[in-house]
This record gives sequence, C-alpha cells and structure tokens, in this order.
Amino acid sequence: MRLRFAAVIHKDEESGYGVTVPDLPGCFSAGGTLEEAIESAHEAVACHLEGLLMDGEPVPEQAPLEEHRASDDGDGIRALVRIDADSPWS
Repeated sequence: MRLRFAAVIHKDEESGYGVTVPDLPGCFSAGGTLEEAIESAHEAVACHLEGLLMDGEPVPEQAPLEEHRASDDGDGIRALVRIDADSPWS
C-alpha cells in the first residue's frame, strides 16, 4: 500500500525552500534547491510516520487531494510525497 501526502513548498527570497505537510502537523523540512526540498520532504514524512508508530500514535488520515488543491497556501508549490507502507518507510 502506498500512502500519499500533499506537501507545500515555499521559497523565501533570502533563503532556500521550506516544506510543510498539512496532513502531518509538525512535519516540515527544507532544501537549498527545489529538488533537495522534495527529497528532504520524503525523508521528513518517513521519519514522522516512524515516530508516530513508535509512540503508538495513529497515522493521520490524508485529506483528499482536491481539498489540498482548493486550500489557500499562497504561492506555494504543491507536490506529492509517496511512501510505501509495506516497507520500512523507504
């Protein structure tokens, strides 16, 4: 089973890219380039999910992608982070 999490990537003028994952409160990452930011988001989601499971917490439900598309995230770039739930969050 594959899990899909929407990510929002923002670029500040004086720094790199910041990434938030709306369905996983507290999950964020960053990267110097857009490619690094997306890779970092994948690692952040995997670590966040692993932490939830280690703490016995449930994995939050993912909002429908249409809901994310309609949300007001300013000028953020939207991306999908896919995690294979059948393996150890690779």
